[in-house]
Amino acid sequence: MCGIAGFSWRDEDLVRAMGKVMAHRGPDQYGFYVDQEVSLAHQRLSIIDLTSHGRQPMGNEDGTVWVTYNGEIYNFRELRSVLEGKGHKFQSQCDTEVIVHAYEEYGAECVTHFNGMFAFAIWDQQRKELILARDRLGIKPLYYYANGKKFVFASEIKAILQAKEVERELNIESLCQYLGYEFVPAPETLYRGIKKLPAGHYLRFQEEKGYEITRYWDLRFQEQRHPATYYEEGICDILTEAVRKRLMSDVPLGVFLSGGLDSSAVVALMKRCGVEPIQTFSLGYEDPSFSELGYARIMAKELNTVHHEIIIDPISPSLIERTAWHLDEPMTDLSTISFYLICQKAREHVTVCLSGEGGDEVLVGYDRFKASKAHGYYALFPKWLRQGLIGPLVAGLPDQSQKKGFVNILKRFIQGGMLPDEGGHMRWQYFGTEQGSGGLLKSGMVDKGEVDPFAPIRHHTSQCNSQNRLDREIYIDLKFMMSDSVLMKVDKMSMAHALEVRVPFLDHQFVEFCAGIPGDLKLKGFQTKAVFRSAMKGILPDSIRGRGKQGYSLPIKNWLRDELKEYTLDTLQGSDAIQTYFNRKQVDRVISEHFARTHNRNHELWGMLNFAVWHRLFIEGEGLGNSRHAVSSTAEQVGLVGNQRDKRTPC
Repeated sequence: MCGIAGFSWRDEDLVRAMGKVMAHRGPDQYGFYVDQEVSLAHQRLSIIDLTSHGRQPMGNEDGTVWVTYNGEIYNFRELRSVLEGKGHKFQSQCDTEVIVHAYEEYGAECVTHFNGMFAFAIWDQQRKELILARDRLGIKPLYYYANGKKFVFASEIKAILQAKEVERELNIESLCQYLGYEFVPAPETLYRGIKKLPAGHYLRFQEEKGYEITRYWDLRFQEQRHPATYYEEGICDILTEAVRKRLMSDVPLGVFLSGGLDSSAVVALMKRCGVEPIQTFSLGYEDPSFSELGYARIMAKELNTVHHEIIIDPISPSLIERTAWHLDEPMTDLSTISFYLICQKAREHVTVCLSGEGGDEVLVGYDRFKASKAHGYYALFPKWLRQGLIGPLVAGLPDQSQKKGFVNILKRFIQGGMLPDEGGHMRWQYFGTEQGSGGLLKSGMVDKGEVDPFAPIRHHTSQCNSQNRLDREIYIDLKFMMSDSVLMKVDKMSMAHALEVRVPFLDHQFVEFCAGIPGDLKLKGFQTKAVFRSAMKGILPDSIRGRGKQGYSLPIKNWLRDELKEYTLDTLQGSDAIQTYFNRKQVDRVISEHFARTHNRNHELWGMLNFAVWHRLFIEGEGLGNSRHAVSSTAEQVGLVGNQRDKRTPC
């Protein structure tokens, strides 16, 4: 895995600076290419062909095509054979060179021939054209800035900010979306003028014409009714092959094991593919309602893995600030810091890890799918009863300290159901109000007409070719939440430690197969992943197959009330950004309600805290090294951040 960057003019000092600020993504090699019209940078993490033959940016034989590339093309050997048959000559054993020759053969549509995760930029010297591309599901990130003839791109925003041409300015409209969804939906970012290239798209830029974006892939639903055994066998066969493809590596390889259904399946299928021994990595918390270590140990023992664990309790301010720096823009998925720490531990032993991300989106694993279905029955009650009596009554129940529990689930179900129907199942993932900001922003900060919290949901719904409710929800999860939240977390937290993470559930062939599975086999009654659970019979223990969704989510609501209380108050009260953009009275109300335990306001508090830290680091330009909570990378590597205890358990 690597970091890529570049821009549409010649500046060797700038291109070096852009690469340097992303050195964590690729510590093995640094390279750059410049001519009068373009500058390209590359930071390499060597995975395949560890020799200098894989150095980037890489050109073709006559130097008219250059590529800087981040990712893995899993079918590169098959493509290489096809291209050699067409007369192309190869000088290396790496997949980067396949991209160069595939572009020569197929042009920008070469992306349709790749099976993998990738973000790359190609400079076509003859056409004076820069081409950017991102993989189908958005596993690898890619950002860009365009202003007239000035065009800048990079794997991380902090590299783009090295260019003096780019203003560090807050995107107010994106702030509203962030407060509701806890991330900024593509194509926008929290920086005005800097955008994300959407998943499954490529971009072409020419100095005289500007840029245009083309979608080359979309998910299509075409249900064909077959016996359940047909889908169970297809799931096993295609997912096993997806795992097998992701085992190619010239460096040590491991797997994250949460103890949930998806990660356990990946470990079991790795075993079936002949990996021996398997190194597994798990984390847990002192609070048992948040921890899954018991289930992870069951799988580790069952498959005789070399098992590593860390216990987190709690996290430190320095860790919050370091992860904020790596994220580039705030994204408050409560498993982000957990993932950062488990990646840190894994990197001590391996360079590549497989992970179970994508299974919940593709095969319907989240509670929000169940909530949406249950709401169809709840909505039969009169609106006056739901919103005038039941809603206020349930909202008044005190928050419980455990992760879920009946009261917490009921409160969240009623809260989400109060939002407009157009929000679909994302109502239970949205933490604002109809007005988009939850009343937290100062009055007049954003014109009322510009606040449309569910516009991204409507946009994606309009692109889906199915009218089926569950199909549309799966589509939104994959096209909206997955690429801009889940996968952004995975990429940024793993690459902070130069660890490559591969996600077999997001093999596009597996995703396309699952799109054809009838919805009542995926969500059977209120049982999530029903067909997948039955497909794993004989592969996973019944105790794992029957489990519900839990995840790596931090017990942040409790830590904010205790261990992180002083840091939270100091940060919010001392933040210029909070004073400038937020309604102080509303902020104080959120704080008091959370600390009094009358309501769980951890989403609002955590969102504001991360926004304040981000604004100070990036917009105000303090930088991580100047923060009073910063720690050195050396201290971090020896475990001085986040109170962690490490255990290695050979099973």
